[in-house]
Amino acid sequence: MPDHPFDDIEASLKKSVAAFREAGVPALLAGSLAVWARGGPETRHDLDFVVRPEDAERALQALVDAGMKEERPPEGWLYKAWDGEVLVDVIFEPRGLLVDDELIARGEEREVMAIGIRLMALEDVLTSKLMALDEHSADYSQLLLMTLTLREQIDWHALRGRTRESAFAKAFFTLAEELQIAPQADDSAPQATAARARVRVVEA
Repeated sequence: MPDHPFDDIEASLKKSVAAFREAGVPALLAGSLAVWARGGPETRHDLDFVVRPEDAERALQALVDAGMKEERPPEGWLYKAWDGEVLVDVIFEPRGLLVDDELIARGEEREVMAIGIRLMALEDVLTSKLMALDEHSADYSQLLLMTLTLREQIDWHALRGRTRESAFAKAFFTLAEELQIAPQADDSAPQATAARARVRVVEA
């Protein structure tokens, strides 16, 4: 993925959020930017939004109506929209997750860069990233950096359980344990500790 100036990412993020709201499409900010918004490493990559499959067409059309150029890749689990050089992914079938009302409800409403945004739950973000690992893309460096930064916010017990079918996820946990990022499997009780973040939770 190419790197972009952060100002461009911010502009595309605000445009996308406004487009989804105007169209009435429930969308969660996912991927690396959802991690950054909680205090994780800065990202200069593309934007990821997750929507329900039944909302995917409306979500893509909302971005087109906002002036973006659509792309329908052959993979069949996402659409893409180009805002200049910034790519916005509209994901409706992420690996290891079912995007339904329950997943949308697990999202957290936060203020990011002065706008209210609904973030994908952290364990959902990490589950999708871990389940996407395979023999063709088994680079653990970014995941290790993300989890190192946010380790006190992660429910490690739940994350292990949700990714237990993946050999690549098991390898990640071995690395994370050895690097003292993750607790040992027997000690990974659910955690609810809030760590450093660049955003504030929007009060209901």
